[in-house]
Amino acid sequence: MIKRSPDEITALLLAWSHGQSSALDQLIPLVHDELHRIAKRYMRRERPGQTMQTTALVNEAYLRLIDSSRVHWQNRAHFFAIAAQLMRRILVDFARRRHNLKGGGAANKVSFDEALVVSREAGAEMIAVDDALNTLASLDARQSQVVDLRFFGGLSIDETAEVLKVSEGTVRRDWSLAKAWLYRELSGVRIDS
Repeated sequence: MIKRSPDEITALLLAWSHGQSSALDQLIPLVHDELHRIAKRYMRRERPGQTMQTTALVNEAYLRLIDSSRVHWQNRAHFFAIAAQLMRRILVDFARRRHNLKGGGAANKVSFDEALVVSREAGAEMIAVDDALNTLASLDARQSQVVDLRFFGGLSIDETAEVLKVSEGTVRRDWSLAKAWLYRELSGVRIDS
């Protein structure tokens, strides 16, 4: 498959946002490999024996992306950021259904690093990370977005800055602060002030 420029993908996204359905037909083959790469990154963190497969995750994300006709795509980075967030939401919803947790009562405290690797409890850890990110979002929405875009979306510092319309320095600070906060939150370590 021929590698296409980010500008070509952005142009197709903008055309799709403006109602050109043929742009979506041209776009799907161009973004397919990257969506699979994002899905594989998520699936590596899932426990062995996970019933959802990478292709199913990508297909579910496609369906939700196609249904998101109200989104006004800014560029390629924005598209992949939204796709990554959708995949995280799909897996968290799947894990919640699978574990039938109510209110997170059975969720374990885990360190941020532990939550990012494959383990037997990946579903519960995914839920713990999601809960922590939701709490972070209520405290600092941009820091939570930076984690979504950088860690889950695989975006670089400059791509994240572009999507959020902030400086690269702001993204670096938010990334550093968010990682420290998540580490403390997920590991149960409390620092007295």
